Amino acid sequence: MPMDVLLVFTNLPDRDRALDLADKLVARRVAACVNVLAQCTSVYRWKGEVETAAEVPVLIKTTRAAYPQLERTIRELHPYELPELVAVPLDTGLGEYLAWVAEQTRPQA
Repeated sequence: MPMDVLLVFTNLPDRDRALDLADKLVARRVAACVNVLAQCTSVYRWKGEVETAAEVPVLIKTTRAAYPQLERTIRELHPYELPELVAVPLDTGLGEYLAWVAEQTRPQA
């Protein structure tokens, strides 16, 4: 079970859009829980230029099985041309919590 749970990272340009995305991901059952963090500053290279932007990091708990639909949903709703979307498999954690993530992301019959 632990290897089936993923922690997915993305960033949004502001808190309102981050909260909206979080709500839709949980409502569509592609995420069990989404943490919307405090605003941060991101520095990155984009189209040959170094950019600096205020962004709101988002941490998404999902499963490997739900990830493809999560990715489709984020691509559909994310305002960026190329959103950051990275997933890290969790190799350990509280068993009951990991089971809860799996249950919350299972499609409803």
